[in-house]
Amino acid sequence: MQPSTEEHRSPDAITILGDVAPGYERILSAEALAFVAGLHREFEPRRRQLLAERQRRQEAIDAGANPAAPADTRAIRQGDWQVARVPQDMQRRVVEITGPVERKMIINALNSGADSFMADFEDATSPTWANVVEGQNNLFDAVRRQIDFRDEARGKEYKLRENPATLMVRPRGWHLNEKHIQVGGMPISASLFDFGMYFFHNAQELVRRGSGPYFYLPKLESHREAALWNDVFALAQQRLGLEQGTIKATVLVETIHAAFEMEEILYALREHSAGLNAGRWDYIFSVIKTFRARQTVVLPDRAQITMTVPFMKAYAERLVHICHKRGAHAIGGMAAFIPSRRDPEANERALAAVRRDKDREASDGFDGTWVAHPDLVEVAREPFEAVMKGKPHQKERRREVSAVAEQELLNFRVPEGKVTEAGLRTNINVGLQYIAWWLQGLGAVAIYNLMEDAATAEISRSQIWQWLHRPDVVLEDGRSVDRELYDRLVDEELLAIREVMGAERFDALPFERARQIFDEVATSEDFVEFFTLVAYEAI
Repeated sequence: MQPSTEEHRSPDAITILGDVAPGYERILSAEALAFVAGLHREFEPRRRQLLAERQRRQEAIDAGANPAAPADTRAIRQGDWQVARVPQDMQRRVVEITGPVERKMIINALNSGADSFMADFEDATSPTWANVVEGQNNLFDAVRRQIDFRDEARGKEYKLRENPATLMVRPRGWHLNEKHIQVGGMPISASLFDFGMYFFHNAQELVRRGSGPYFYLPKLESHREAALWNDVFALAQQRLGLEQGTIKATVLVETIHAAFEMEEILYALREHSAGLNAGRWDYIFSVIKTFRARQTVVLPDRAQITMTVPFMKAYAERLVHICHKRGAHAIGGMAAFIPSRRDPEANERALAAVRRDKDREASDGFDGTWVAHPDLVEVAREPFEAVMKGKPHQKERRREVSAVAEQELLNFRVPEGKVTEAGLRTNINVGLQYIAWWLQGLGAVAIYNLMEDAATAEISRSQIWQWLHRPDVVLEDGRSVDRELYDRLVDEELLAIREVMGAERFDALPFERARQIFDEVATSEDFVEFFTLVAYEAI
């Protein structure tokens, strides 16, 4: 189909700057656009205020302050309250699978046997205009159980089976815009666009089918940001005539600021809350970003930052404790391994590591966990079923966490942690590959048998930035991590990628542009908040 290239205008001062290809009109209807424009007009000023608060909070930390529980919310933490009960199809969330909003992957995820599927407009989707609109079209069909796909190259058809996973959707974070839609000459919030389009087109249909509009909320840094979402939900439900509390949302605790405000976040969303999730990859990135000016905070190779190191262990235990105290689900972190059919021995080693990780989560009291691949669904399920013995969750497990645990959130010591050349090379290699694919429209990329997304790319480039900006950081062999070493390794890793990929495939990807972006976000004098803010201008 041939997209139109002219600028399209719709009612109420809404401007569509992206191409409107055949089939897009179902999603980009005048009514849907008016709905999201209404959300923009109501909430954009507050969103901008909250983003400004993030900047002020960062300036205070740069000056020596530490994140802490807010003094003015003590009554919430001491109060006797519970979040609202979630619907029946959200009671059991033992295994949740995640992935982009690409049509075939939606079908495979819904058919995977997982309890829930989180369709991801954020870290797993490169936000090209086509991906965003076609993703909404794909979800429109998935909600109505009319989604199918034919892979012409392989001659294979994909159809939805009976009893698919419960569908959840993750919109993009508050910090992102959708540049292809303007209201009054201003780009709309990507959060409001992703949420508003999905909600407008599907909420009533989901309710009619006995489910509901369920969401995951990313990158929150405070309970005030959660309260903004709560008010968005309330207005959206009112405007479509749905009962308040129909929407349910799980918050990803993937910033260190949110870790100190878990109870307040649950309270802000209590009518709409479906629990908290330990978004551990972004959490590591958040630690590096938040303490970028703190010379004493240096994290080793990312492979050494496991859930057993002090600050990660405290974060996980605190999340379970607070969720169960307030009657909410606690969902564990991602198993990103992608099984290989060519190396059974490597598979077994990796699957054993996945089992250990899920054993730990189940023993810690989590009510479920995340996987990135259908082959991991049953591997992840077994440890939880062994502990839960048929129950839908284990909220009755109340694990008291002392005040010391809160202090441990700031204990960034990693016993025997090292910065190695291998770790530096991995960060460079994976970061360059991921950004090249992201620029081509892929947001979830299998690299070296791991599913890499924007969160892991952020760890890769932020670790390099941290190591370059700490004069006392040396590799385990004594060499300094400096720009000369970085530049040499980038050259070498690009050659290595080309050799593995093959020249034809390598040359077809925008590695030159990817290197420019990676250099900017990994080596610039000032820390770039998100690489996606830079890379978005290139798509």
